[in-house]
Order: sequence, then structure tokens, then C-alpha cells
Amino acid sequence: MAITNIAVFVSGSGTNCENIIRYFSGSADVRVSLVVSNRSDAYALVRASRLHVPTVVVPKKEFNDPSVLLPLLEQYDVDFIVLAGFLLMVPDYLLERFPRRIVNIHPSLLPRHGGRGMWGHHVHESVKAAGDTETGITIHYVSEVCDGGEIIAQFKTPLQPTDTPDDIAAKVHVLEQEHFPKVIEQVLRKNSEE
Repeated sequence: MAITNIAVFVSGSGTNCENIIRYFSGSADVRVSLVVSNRSDAYALVRASRLHVPTVVVPKKEFNDPSVLLPLLEQYDVDFIVLAGFLLMVPDYLLERFPRRIVNIHPSLLPRHGGRGMWGHHVHESVKAAGDTETGITIHYVSEVCDGGEIIAQFKTPLQPTDTPDDIAAKVHVLEQEHFPKVIEQVLRKNSEE
């Protein structure tokens, strides 16, 4: 099987990005070949550089321009895109170029606490405010609807009434670290068999 090259799109600190790079670092089949951020101050870029993965900053205006992003992805022979804390909507031209080959992780059990404005700590505050007794993560295909793509997998964790948004974030982080790279690997394996 030819190697699958992944691009990870990030906007923030990059704990999931680093975890994915480390998970696939010994793989003969999968390589993180590029990390793309819309923010030059994203700490994910530092994490990726330390692990010798090329990084590129593509500001929002350029991100929506196919003549900028598509040649970049072709240069790194990208087959699959993973959104790991990436806060921009994916433009239609990318969805068309990578059908069912763009996945995202969301820090709640979609469709609860999803949609515009629901990212990072905003999600955990919303979960707390709703009095939910459980939360978790959703890994899904990316579509033109914010957090609306087909769900691939969900993993749950129970919540206590005393949990703060920070406690909720910590529980969700454990699930992200444990499950996200494994689900990416399962999706890639399934794609290669089709």
C-alpha cells in the first residue's frame, strides 16, 4: 500500500496535532507530511517543528483561495486532511477535492453543543450550563455545515454536578488523546480497502 500523507489543520495549542504526529511517527503506511495553521502564533506550529514536520501559515483570506492552498497540498502529496482545533470553515473547493477525506474532532457529543461559536472552552461552558450528566468527543467527516458532517465515532465520559468547565475540558482531553489517532487510522484503513 502506498503511504498516505496527512495534513493537519490547526488554529491553537496543538495537543491533538502533536498526539497524531507521534502516533503515526513509526508507521510505514501513514505520515503527517504537513501542518497548516491560519494563525502564525498557533503553538501547534512549534510542536510540529520540534517533531520535524513542515509547517505553513495560511491566513484566512488565502485559505479561501484555491490557487494558494491546492498547490501547497499537492506539493506535500496530501491525501487526507485532519482538523485538530481548526477554527475556520472548510471552503467548498477543498470538500470537492477531498471527498470523505477530511475529518474533524469536536469536544462534545454532537449534535449537542455544536455549530458556530461552539469551540474550545465555549463548548465546555455550554455543557456545564446545560447540566449535562455526560459529554465526550465526536469525530466526523467535514461537510459544508458547521459540525454537521456524518458522525464516524463518539466516545463518552460521565460528568459530576461539581465538575467545572475546566474539569470537563480535562475529561474531554483524555478522550481526545486516547481515541482521535486510532479513529483516523481506522478511517484510512477503510478508505484503502474501498
